[in-house]
Amino acid sequence: MSKDSRLERNMRVVVTGGAGFLGSHLSDLLLSKGHEVVIVDNVITGAWKNVAHLDGRKDVVKIEQDVSLPFDVDGPVDFVAHFASPASPVDFQKIPFDVLRVGSHGTENSLNLAERKGAKFIVASTSEVYGDPEVHPQPESYWGNVNPNGIRAVYDEGKRFAEAMTMAYHRFKGIDTKIIRFFNTYGPRMRLDDGRVVPNFVNQALRGEPLTVYGDGSQTRSFGYYGDILDCVYRLMMSDLNDPVNIGTQEERTILEFAQAVLAATGSSSEIVFMPATADDPKQRRPDTTRARTLLGWEPTTSLDEGLKHTIEYFKNLA
Repeated sequence: MSKDSRLERNMRVVVTGGAGFLGSHLSDLLLSKGHEVVIVDNVITGAWKNVAHLDGRKDVVKIEQDVSLPFDVDGPVDFVAHFASPASPVDFQKIPFDVLRVGSHGTENSLNLAERKGAKFIVASTSEVYGDPEVHPQPESYWGNVNPNGIRAVYDEGKRFAEAMTMAYHRFKGIDTKIIRFFNTYGPRMRLDDGRVVPNFVNQALRGEPLTVYGDGSQTRSFGYYGDILDCVYRLMMSDLNDPVNIGTQEERTILEFAQAVLAATGSSSEIVFMPATADDPKQRRPDTTRARTLLGWEPTTSLDEGLKHTIEYFKNLA
């Protein structure tokens, strides 16, 4: 893995979705490395409170903007990190067209900015590009098993389009692009009403409400703590890799096991109740992270117990 010498000095990085869960943490990480950050967000699912601690810093610019519409940024830009996108199953049904547009128009507009500025580019993709996988664990070479007409399709196909657009700009316009595929990342700054399994279970447990498991709970997920995951993102940004890279942990748990882990971590006496399975819910999910390990030298270091502890503390403080 070689490095671009330009990236070893201070960069000015545009982070779309920079007021969201992962985007805000990425902004913090970049600043801690000595880079400047331009946060662009329309706060449809993000929140300025996630980056309020950055107010007044000279190395931070905040812009309220929907990147699904053409946009520009004043001054030089060395890197564009396209992290804007609603990512919750709740969002897929409440704001489906916003999800589609940010994956399509938003990706193209962000790539156009990178092209105009002579900048590098990274797009936040997802394990959802594998759909309900028939290969386990999922390597980057797997083409997936996605239902293009299902209720999750606005997100799945939006991200698949985003990857295709990113590779087209790389191949035909010479942009240095990166693609990172996230698997069930969790941690502080997730939304209370996110709809994903981690905030759902944690908040139900803290409120003493039943934990709702959809289906029989045998479906699996691999939960990665945001700090570990963004360490890999930064390594990828510093690398010369252009092919997609999976990022997640090998700590695969069934949803029922995860519910039990949340109950233990919170000390909650909530019961677990079973609800009808949701359509197109993947039965199993675990990344093959060989590429991240061998080419980026990355390994996760945060256990599920430790990550849950920090996440639960965050949600407690919101109450």
